[in-house]
Amino acid sequence: MEKDTMGSLADPGVLREVLGRHGFRFSKAMGQNFLINPSVCPRMAAACGAEECAGVLEIGPGVGVLTRELSQAAKKVVSIELDSRLFPVLEETLSGCGNVELVQGDVLKLDLAALIQEKFGGEPICVCANLPYYITSPVIMGLLEGGLPLKSLTVLVQKEAAQRLCAQPGSRECGAVSVSVQYHSRPKLLFEVGRGSFMPPPKVDSAVLRMEIRTSPPVEVPDKAFFFRVARGAFSQRRKTAANAVSAALGAPKPLVEEALRSAGAQPNARAEQLTLEKLAAFSSALWESRPGWA
Repeated sequence: MEKDTMGSLADPGVLREVLGRHGFRFSKAMGQNFLINPSVCPRMAAACGAEECAGVLEIGPGVGVLTRELSQAAKKVVSIELDSRLFPVLEETLSGCGNVELVQGDVLKLDLAALIQEKFGGEPICVCANLPYYITSPVIMGLLEGGLPLKSLTVLVQKEAAQRLCAQPGSRECGAVSVSVQYHSRPKLLFEVGRGSFMPPPKVDSAVLRMEIRTSPPVEVPDKAFFFRVARGAFSQRRKTAANAVSAALGAPKPLVEEALRSAGAQPNARAEQLTLEKLAAFSSALWESRPGWA
């Protein structure tokens, strides 16, 4: 497919003709909203820092509009697609992109460490993706917490999700996902994307954010897995105090949990969204030290 024809995929009529020729129908179950805005894709490709990485891992190429942009910036693009029905479409739309490789599979089930080792030699890569809304959090958590050789994540997600992901601990918008994002990366919301940039258009607007992976965490904790257990527990029941929520989630005596909060410089009746990253780290560290008394 020639470049000018590729650009015309932003025309819904042309896109319907291409998809219809291959007998493709959109799947609501897979959350398929294909990015077609020709101005968004170059900005995402530029923002992901493809030139600085061994290559780019893309999740969910759709009809390949973003994939083509990435192929022009990166040494190599490996694109994971769950829906095998899209492969004939992508073979057409990605014609001429010799540095793109398609992998069929579920990103939530694939061994991404093995895949990155096989396709990129285990060198640090960038991730760039238009993520289906319903798997945004598990995909991002899997990427951030999987010990993978990543330099950055640049993702297009629901606008409200982007705001939560970028939220600072200690703010009302913060949640357990926000804590993990801040621990592993430096997130930045880059720009918003209207619902008309997709086919079919979703009912909400979206936004692009970039997470630059930290070389070292911003806080020190004696056990990282326990720190995230505490964070998830604290935010698991937002209407309750952090002490009540963590006590219920971890099975820790409430007086010990309250004492751990005090030692972290927080009020014993504080809610999770009132705890900064530093206080959460101190809180989990104090709880870790108290474990012989309850775990």
